[in-house]
Amino acid sequence: MINYDGQRVGVFIDVQNLYYSARAMYESYVNFGKILETAIGKRQIIRSLAYVIKSEAPKEQGFFDALSKAGLEICSKDIQIFAGGAKKGDWDVGIAVDAIKIADRLDVVVLVTGDGDFAPLVTYLKENKGCRVEGIAFGRSTSGKLLEVLDQFTDLDSNPKLYLLRHA
Repeated sequence: MINYDGQRVGVFIDVQNLYYSARAMYESYVNFGKILETAIGKRQIIRSLAYVIKSEAPKEQGFFDALSKAGLEICSKDIQIFAGGAKKGDWDVGIAVDAIKIADRLDVVVLVTGDGDFAPLVTYLKENKGCRVEGIAFGRSTSGKLLEVLDQFTDLDSNPKLYLLRHA
């Protein structure tokens, strides 16, 4: 049995991905503090980053404060609004760049997302940086492509009460 105690861990949370999955499937909010606990286990946390999009929603700052209180560093950027009124906001490239920049100081990268766009990042981190890459997300909304390349996957659907807060 491999002893993972003492491994250096970096946690990268795609907040929007989990937030919308929890709302759609459970009409609930995500307990990001509990997810961070699960991601770290008994290992040594080096960085824990939560990537958010600012939309100027009324309760938004309280949510960001709760993420900070849970031990997460907040990376935020404004939502993009296009001429036709379409809105877009994602952190895929930012998360990938940060994970690659920090990887040399980590033994394990934990990606908290179900987004299949991260599959090439997982492969790169494993093959070129020697990192173990774990994923945490709701299995029902996680890309099969991502599941194939991860070293380990924690399915939040297996115990939703542990990872969800009151109904939305």
